[in-house]
Amino acid sequence: MKTATATAAEADDILVDDLPAPRHSRRLAVVTETYPPEVNGVAMSMARVIDGLNRRNHDVQLIRPRQPSRLTPPSSGRPAVDEVLTKGLAVPLYPNLRMGVPSKRSLVKLWSLRRPDVVHIATEGPLGWSALQAAQHLALPVTSDYRTNFHAYGRHYRLGLLAKPIMGYLRKFHNRCDATMVPTEAMRVQLVERGFERLSVVGRGVDAQRFDPTRRSEAMRMAWGAGADDLVLGYVGRLAPEKNLGVVLAAFEAVKALQPRARLVFVGDGPMRAELAARAPDAVFAGQRSGDDLAAHYAGLDLFLFPSITETFGNVTTEAMASGCAVVAFDSAAAGELIRSGVNGWLAGAGQEADFIAATRAAALDPSARRAVAEAARTTARRLDWSDITARFEAVLEGAIARAEPVIGLRGLQPVV
Repeated sequence: MKTATATAAEADDILVDDLPAPRHSRRLAVVTETYPPEVNGVAMSMARVIDGLNRRNHDVQLIRPRQPSRLTPPSSGRPAVDEVLTKGLAVPLYPNLRMGVPSKRSLVKLWSLRRPDVVHIATEGPLGWSALQAAQHLALPVTSDYRTNFHAYGRHYRLGLLAKPIMGYLRKFHNRCDATMVPTEAMRVQLVERGFERLSVVGRGVDAQRFDPTRRSEAMRMAWGAGADDLVLGYVGRLAPEKNLGVVLAAFEAVKALQPRARLVFVGDGPMRAELAARAPDAVFAGQRSGDDLAAHYAGLDLFLFPSITETFGNVTTEAMASGCAVVAFDSAAAGELIRSGVNGWLAGAGQEADFIAATRAAALDPSARRAVAEAARTTARRLDWSDITARFEAVLEGAIARAEPVIGLRGLQPVV
């Protein structure tokens, strides 16, 4: 029989660790009308977030339109998720993208059989609207992303009188959600002024291991016609009217007048490619690139020019910064949030094209300043870790679930009729 003294001694040997409670695993339904291997910012960032949610032990159900067979590789290498593929239609002017079709009835049936804790809607198209209606029909909490400035595209695509109805639709869509995530504080303020509610700022990360200055290839630069000391300016993204690419051509012409051996590289594709090639016959058109190949193209640039003012974030900005490129951009979206002009990039006032051209010319003429800015840009980008972004994303989802639980609990007490 043990004595009281022995029992006390044994108790003193017990090691008690103050361990954090394990993270509660959630069942998440994510609805998006674009996803890899489609190439755009929404697809890329959603894949990153879903990867992060998987790593955080959540059960993710991905609902998206079925992609054309030419875009679907035999094995994507993405983390295993429960994929639900819906019918899709080609998007006008974006032939490689698919738009979902109305699917409320199917989603109600799907989520009635396997009820998620929360529905997150990444895009506001027909599939997204159906998901919102289905989730509300089942009293599920709903969160969303505001990712694309559709209303800002009006002047580029002659939407004219449709601009106000589009904004009205977007406001109605997001205000019916329990929370909407926006990528920058400036965007949050802008949308609040337009009547949007329940907004949370959740930025974007960047893979600073993939996008790295060490991927610079002198052989690639030689293929572009650039020598070791020649300045290479470049743009990465869709070649489309809303990207304001005439400013890139004007800035390059200003630089070329001072440095005739300077080269211009466009990485990407789109409806403006033929027009740009006609206006800049000596430019290099590298086409659409991805993965490590894309990273090598970034690293080969000395100056990255990004004149778009229609972005909600602009992932290419952070990818260029991580790649050790000196960035010239307008004070907008990610650039406005992350760049201190003259320290880790150069900014021009939004829409001030003469200032953009002047900043490009000044950067081109000062290689020592350009190198210092590029190093500082790399330092900034390395702080944008995707794990931190996923944690913020997860916190918004948890908030929506917590606010919905008392309401759902009360509804559960009601008699079934």
